[in-house]
Amino acid sequence: MKDLSLDHSFNYLNALMETSSDAITIINALGEVQYWSAQAEQIYGVPLKDIKQKKISKFFKIEDLKILEILETKKAVSNVYHQPRPDMHVLISSSPIFDDKGNLIGAISIDQDITNIVKLNEKLTLTTTQLQKIKQQYHLHEQIGPLSEIKGHSDALQNAKGLAIKVAKTDATVLIQGESGVGKELFAQGIHEASLRKNQPFIPINCGAIPDALFESEFFGYEKGSFTGADKEGKAGKVEMADGGTLFLDEIGMLPLDMQVKLLRVLQEREVCRIGGNTSVKVNIRIVAATNSDLEEMVKQGTFREDLYYRLNVVTLKIPPLRERIDDIPELVKNFAQEFAVKYQKELPTLMNSAMDVFMSYKWPGNIRELRNVVERMIIFIDKSAINAEDIINIFPSIKQENMNKEGLALEKATLEKDRIIEALNETYGNKSAAAKKLGISRVSLYNKIKQFDIKV
Repeated sequence: MKDLSLDHSFNYLNALMETSSDAITIINALGEVQYWSAQAEQIYGVPLKDIKQKKISKFFKIEDLKILEILETKKAVSNVYHQPRPDMHVLISSSPIFDDKGNLIGAISIDQDITNIVKLNEKLTLTTTQLQKIKQQYHLHEQIGPLSEIKGHSDALQNAKGLAIKVAKTDATVLIQGESGVGKELFAQGIHEASLRKNQPFIPINCGAIPDALFESEFFGYEKGSFTGADKEGKAGKVEMADGGTLFLDEIGMLPLDMQVKLLRVLQEREVCRIGGNTSVKVNIRIVAATNSDLEEMVKQGTFREDLYYRLNVVTLKIPPLRERIDDIPELVKNFAQEFAVKYQKELPTLMNSAMDVFMSYKWPGNIRELRNVVERMIIFIDKSAINAEDIINIFPSIKQENMNKEGLALEKATLEKDRIIEALNETYGNKSAAAKKLGISRVSLYNKIKQFDIKV
């Protein structure tokens, strides 16, 4: 009996490849295009009807065709960086294709478009650099002081800021540790602004946002003509750009092992060599690294080099999570509320005590970043002049009773009750009988509550 599934195998395979967001190319042993996906048409601007059954070398330079190399080497490659056009960046993975007898019959290439990732990374770097220049130009750090953007006066925060200011005056390498969202980059910028390098560049690298294939060129740059698609004039890497200033390595725990070796060499020798270059350039940089990972545990597991860890861990700065500095929450909430009220052109609301108690009772696993997002949501969605606990809970379901301790629950309940009594009295212009009726309690109970909560009427 005929296997009907075989009749549809091509259809299944074709649907699979066309569903992929990557460009897929298949050539035969002669270099003639057998398959050219819709995404390949979009990325390279060559229609299928023009290239099908034609030699791919007629449409691209030989040196740009990694897939043709596979026909010669018969070895697969993975995530090779390529720049087919000045405005495009791709990662190429390519493999040879053999028949059942082991004969080479062609090759397949899967090209991932990473142009947006590269441009976003460049934009973030440019924006940070421009912001740093503006701060330097107007001497904002002199007017308001380093670390002034980090709000709060709790002992835990003041201890961290004090250590940051103290170490900033030196050139010691600093490792900033803390949970996601605690403001590690703000501390890194503050250390730079409080240092003798404050008028020099502050160059950040997010080690968790750069594709593995781009790490080396991002870190060290490249000379002109060092690889296909390279800028004609070459390009300085982030290490070279930070010369004289501070290199901030965010999410250092995400750095691949092979790059850890090369970074260690930079830290030891204080020099960098561009890709394709023959000479090393001396760099005078100060290293500040940050992580939310347990690097010591990563060293034990073999995912982070021990020698690099000790190079980075000269001075450790531990940033406290928000749950350990709850006294800072009211100041942070008020600052964020004012910021977003201005941004969205809305009236700055009054926060009732019950609302603030909700903010202070929650554990904030996302730390300051999460708090900031909730306050922004509050300003956008709550159109009231006075905001209470129920309003906050309604727009932020994650703040539930199980997230609060019993003492916090009792306090929140009592404060909410007090707020309701005050609102009722205000709405009835101090008429206690009318207020009691509005609240659904007796006048005697209202008098007792007024005395209990020390409400001035």
